[in-house]
Amino acid sequence: MMYDVIFKNGNVVDVKNEQILQADIAVKDGKIAGIGHFSGENVIDCTGKYITPGFIDAHVHIESSMATPMEFSKAVMPHGTTTVIADPHELVNVKGNEAMEYILDAAGDAPLGIYVMMPSSIPATPFETNGADFTAEDMKQWKEHPLVLGLGEVMCYPAVLSKEEQIMKKLELCKGMVIDGHAPGLSGEDLKAYVEAGVMTDHECTSFEEAKEKCLAGMKILVREGSAARNVENIVPGLVKEPEFIAHFMFCTDDKHLDTIENEGHISYNIKKSIQLGMNPISAVKMATYNAAKTYGLNDIGVLEEGKDADIVILDSLESVEVHSVYKQGRIVNTEFFTKEAKPVNESMLHTVVLKNISKDKIQVKAEGKIPVIGMISGQIVTKFLQEEVPSKEGLFTPDSEYSKLCVFERHRGTGNAAAAPIKGYGITNGAIATSVAHDSHNIIAAGDNDEDIIKAVQTIEEIQGGYALVSEGRVLGTLPLTVAGLLSQKPAKDIQKGIDELLQKAWELGISRDIDPFITLSFMALPVIPSLRLTDLGLVDVDTFQLLKS
Repeated sequence: MMYDVIFKNGNVVDVKNEQILQADIAVKDGKIAGIGHFSGENVIDCTGKYITPGFIDAHVHIESSMATPMEFSKAVMPHGTTTVIADPHELVNVKGNEAMEYILDAAGDAPLGIYVMMPSSIPATPFETNGADFTAEDMKQWKEHPLVLGLGEVMCYPAVLSKEEQIMKKLELCKGMVIDGHAPGLSGEDLKAYVEAGVMTDHECTSFEEAKEKCLAGMKILVREGSAARNVENIVPGLVKEPEFIAHFMFCTDDKHLDTIENEGHISYNIKKSIQLGMNPISAVKMATYNAAKTYGLNDIGVLEEGKDADIVILDSLESVEVHSVYKQGRIVNTEFFTKEAKPVNESMLHTVVLKNISKDKIQVKAEGKIPVIGMISGQIVTKFLQEEVPSKEGLFTPDSEYSKLCVFERHRGTGNAAAAPIKGYGITNGAIATSVAHDSHNIIAAGDNDEDIIKAVQTIEEIQGGYALVSEGRVLGTLPLTVAGLLSQKPAKDIQKGIDELLQKAWELGISRDIDPFITLSFMALPVIPSLRLTDLGLVDVDTFQLLKS
């Protein structure tokens, strides 16, 4: 047989049987034609190198890269990621079915393997105003799409436990498909009920003890390492001590910025960090490939076997996960690989920022005695619910270097809703940051130490129709326009990254701790499904009791 390409004399990582074979891999028509010893004309010498399956990100919001699926592909594929399972929860919260159509069309065009989960929680809670509905009835038209694998992270776990009608309809619709979970800290009988409802995975574990309990309850665990939420270090050492659980674990990034991907890698970084923490390298690669493919029913990838897709990563070093080259269905991932142009974005996905009656009087916070304060935790997206006395003047909270003012402005339906609260640990001084990236309803969130700059930053977001804005002393220091639903840029990934890098440096110069990502961390402060205290356009939400606090 004439083969298209032969990978010669490599150390082939057999993730299924957890061994390394010295062998060749022959590829024909994008598939692995055989593993053994072959000869042919197009030979790639892999002597001393390691050959692994392409890496799989088991749960990602592409929107967090702020790049279109085409540009996201260019960012992650050189790091060895050949397939992702995307939850377009962010886009669909803004534009509903129009966003679902956009992401599936874009996924079909992208060189990266992109599968899609149907977002389950639109909006995630009743404590916020989002841009569109996405019901079980809406999902029916997408369920049979070849790129749709199941139901996206079921974030409204209290609704599952109380068997609310809408979420139960979605769970019923997706029976027989993969149903992703999102249940930080859930345990005991509540966890059991959540799993019995059909939820199969979780990516919110912050300790091995939590992950182990969920695993024993029947869940598959996605170990997350993103830009803001980093859980590998807290979970993998437990897996090293109890490796019998590894078969039930895989990796994801969830939310990762382009600059972090460029500097660290993508799923390759999850693997590398796990090896550094003592995990067997083959086990770490298995979590990034075979385990994910098996969980999500992706039978053509995740393992190097005859008949499987030739999604292949060549490593110079298995221990340090140094990526030498990447192949998608037998084609090398290089500049020529990315020659296809993305389709133009439909007008319906643009012009989505609509503000009403933005003014300083809407963001005043009474400061009498101890009041609720959002306490940030370095390296985590969970927060503390603090009750503290804050600096004040004439009975109103006045920010300083310790306590910043956090604000959320509704931007979808023209309600004019706005809310504000103190946040501790953000540290911005002499300025303000605003963004239309504010999980999960994506209203405009802003933080600053004075009302004038906060309002200016928010108005700037409206002018650029979504994105990031940084303001100091009434002057706009920089912006990053995100014109697609206020979440994605239409520019090349390299340009987006350059813009982010410039804004990051300016943000840190305003006193924000270098231990946190000023933008990604801020975007999570409006997410009322992550403990313990959050702010939405309707006010402060106590996530632990799942209640809106009275103002």
